[in-house]
Amino acid sequence: MNRKTRFLTVLVVVVFLTVLFVAARAIAIKPASTVKITPIPANEYNPAVWGKSYPLQYKSFQKNLDMSASPTGFGGSLKVQHSIKQPEILMNFKGMAFSKDYTEDRGHPYALDDLKETKRITPVSPGACMTCKTAYLIDFYKEKGWGYAKTPLSELFPRMKHPIVCANCHDLATMNLRVINPAFTEAMQRRGIDVKKASREEMRSYVCAQCHVEYYFEPETTRVIFPWDKGLHPEQMYAYYAQTPNGFAQDWIHPDSQAKMLKAQHPDFETWSNGAHGKAGVSCADCHMPFMRENGQKYSSHWLTSPMKHIDASCGTCHAQTKEWFLDRVKTIQGNVWQLQHTAGMTVAKAHEVIGKVNNLGKANKVELDKARELVRKAQWYWDIVAAENSMGFHNPVQVLNTLGQSINMAHQAIAAANKAGGTNF
Repeated sequence: MNRKTRFLTVLVVVVFLTVLFVAARAIAIKPASTVKITPIPANEYNPAVWGKSYPLQYKSFQKNLDMSASPTGFGGSLKVQHSIKQPEILMNFKGMAFSKDYTEDRGHPYALDDLKETKRITPVSPGACMTCKTAYLIDFYKEKGWGYAKTPLSELFPRMKHPIVCANCHDLATMNLRVINPAFTEAMQRRGIDVKKASREEMRSYVCAQCHVEYYFEPETTRVIFPWDKGLHPEQMYAYYAQTPNGFAQDWIHPDSQAKMLKAQHPDFETWSNGAHGKAGVSCADCHMPFMRENGQKYSSHWLTSPMKHIDASCGTCHAQTKEWFLDRVKTIQGNVWQLQHTAGMTVAKAHEVIGKVNNLGKANKVELDKARELVRKAQWYWDIVAAENSMGFHNPVQVLNTLGQSINMAHQAIAAANKAGGTNF
């Protein structure tokens, strides 16, 4: 064996031993990447008990107690009145509870506290108001069916010990994702979708969609109903409401314009569904509950917050841009939406004012004035369906900007129709 051959032989042996060492070390220290399923006792809703079996998930869930502001300047968990930045709220919701108390939404752990403390709740509020505030919905619906919805909320409060927790989305025995809100299941059935046959990826959005949606209370029964029979677009939901479904005509009558008004709730799922991420099959959890690793253990974060707080784990899974680029893009989109949303809200408020002044004259053309009322009702719906949503337009910028543009246009038409009705120029 000459010197060259000996050198090559030694080199091959060294490389082989190095690869063998690295492989053996990797195998030896590789932690488990899957979660061991540990059943939770029936009717156990205390997240701390679940946390003993699922410590990483529970540790991240506890971060929902954080009330720091959003890095984009919109959203977040600071409990402030929206009317401070949007005074048009006081006029647009005049005559109903949202003009008295309309604060920024906080995290799931605060859901019950905020429900108990809000000025929108009265001694006659129905049980339907707790539908998305606690896992005890499981027990109430099992005991009473939809009867729980009309049970006085004050009778249910003492039994609700925990807010939105693990059991809202997970089966206690299998940890499989599940939906507990019957309103969601029924709405999907009317759309021809059997939630029980949903894939796991679909469930990663459905568990959120059972609450982050638009809904109304059926008159008399206060049963919760999602207005999805014609589709999830703002125009389709408005067309649904225009048919007075189940006898539901309006949430309230505005005291100035006398228009029959609708109050949008939080249509995050509907807005996302028609957006780029929704159409591409990116689930809510992909962005808001990204997979993390701690000590090599892979887990889904249960800190339900803005993806801008963990850009690498959420956006970075699919996109290659920098954190600074993502934050700038989101801020730009939300800033543009905010400008139009504020303009739409102020124009709608002006429409209520003008219609009210014309009505007070007592000589207005009724046909034209009713036309103005229908226009302001629809204009406010188009404004509110954006304003009540939680992403400041990011879930679907194209649709949201179009919706706000239509709102502004219809509000101006309402003002013109009212002035025509009264022969005025308010």
